[in-house]
Amino acid sequence: MKKVKTYMDRLMDDKEFRERFEQEYQNLYIGEQIVKARHCADLTQSALAKRIHTTKSAISRYESADYNGYSIPLLTRIAKACGTDLRIVFVTSKHIKNNSHFASAL
Repeated sequence: MKKVKTYMDRLMDDKEFRERFEQEYQNLYIGEQIVKARHCADLTQSALAKRIHTTKSAISRYESADYNGYSIPLLTRIAKACGTDLRIVFVTSKHIKNNSHFASAL
């Protein structure tokens, strides 16, 4: 049986759109992981900010899907402050095309 292409399938066929989408998805995923780690550590944004010597508003930005200035040292500090380890996994493009995206990447 032939799969019918959805609107999203057609959008994802466009390389430029797909690259922008994947970047936005990755930012959203990282922000969600920060929130999850912070909640598991039972920390408020203010408490996490204090532990990594920044402001509550900075933590709010890091947890936002709109933020794209993540660095390895920043993410490492956040992870350590939450009592977690940072893991970065590279996945092949083949997985991305099969809709695995970044779910297992970070």
